[in-house]
Amino acid sequence: MSGVPIQVAVTGAAGQIGYSLLFRIASGQMFGPDQPIVLRMLEIEPAMKSLEGVAMELDDCAFPLLIDMVLTHKAEEAFEGANWVLLVGAAPRKAGMERADLLSVNGSIFGPQGKAIAKSASSDVRILVVGNPCNTNCYIARMNAPEVPAERWLAMTRLDENRARIQLAKKAKVPVNAISNVAVWGNHSTTQYPDARNARIAGLPVYEVISDHGWLKGKFVETIQKRGAAVIEARGASSAASAANAVIDSVVSVRTPTPWGDWHSLAVISHGEYNVPEGLQFGFPVRSDGERWEVVPDLQHDDDAWKRIKTTTEELLQEREMVKELVPAES
Repeated sequence: MSGVPIQVAVTGAAGQIGYSLLFRIASGQMFGPDQPIVLRMLEIEPAMKSLEGVAMELDDCAFPLLIDMVLTHKAEEAFEGANWVLLVGAAPRKAGMERADLLSVNGSIFGPQGKAIAKSASSDVRILVVGNPCNTNCYIARMNAPEVPAERWLAMTRLDENRARIQLAKKAKVPVNAISNVAVWGNHSTTQYPDARNARIAGLPVYEVISDHGWLKGKFVETIQKRGAAVIEARGASSAASAANAVIDSVVSVRTPTPWGDWHSLAVISHGEYNVPEGLQFGFPVRSDGERWEVVPDLQHDDDAWKRIKTTTEELLQEREMVKELVPAES
């Protein structure tokens, strides 16, 4: 064990994803086997007793890397000195709730959390938004924290990438680690575009390895777009362990160099790449040198792909319009 403990804040820490995530962070899976950690866990007041139980279990695991824990229902305390903030907690969509209503409810959560991060977190803080609708929740928080560089704000599309990788692997009858270069474009919603055209199987273009191009353009895309709903229907609850796993993957892919020639999917601020309007929090193919990330340039799309990217872009623009009252005017 070496170095100063890294301060990791997790919201919704007693929830399903939080419960699946905290133990893996404390074990070293997110920041490595030698990095000591302080977990700063935020919950709403009614869930504090449940969070105390989670903390007891973390204690009982006797993780050598877990130096300390902070349990709180106050955002500024949770984010105090945080190097990484994982915004997992969000208001769930209830039966009959319109997307605009969901965005409004979550805006009342993520706007204040953005302000609290700007006030309390470390100067090197990086933020991953997991709570859905994560792209626009991230946009709301980011816009309420102009003091934090926009490149520090990330929203999670890695679960969709992982879902795409395993579907391609099963179709091609290859191990999942043979699948690379998978990007999921746009919103984490049913409009997202999982991109098989630019993906690779053992270094070869997917369309050369999988001859069923109808499946690639149809059933494959639809399966990824609707996978979350399929899990809820089968399990009776939303994806939790797989989402937590994708949180780990997302952070690791930012803080470690991307393998040469590969990329991963992450929703980052658009600077106009691929004709996406500036300022949207958009799923792109991203690579990192371990310190800074960049959107992979110059990937080619056919007409079908451009149409799908346009559709998901329009949805994000609609969401941005729905939440304009919740964010300061863009300067």
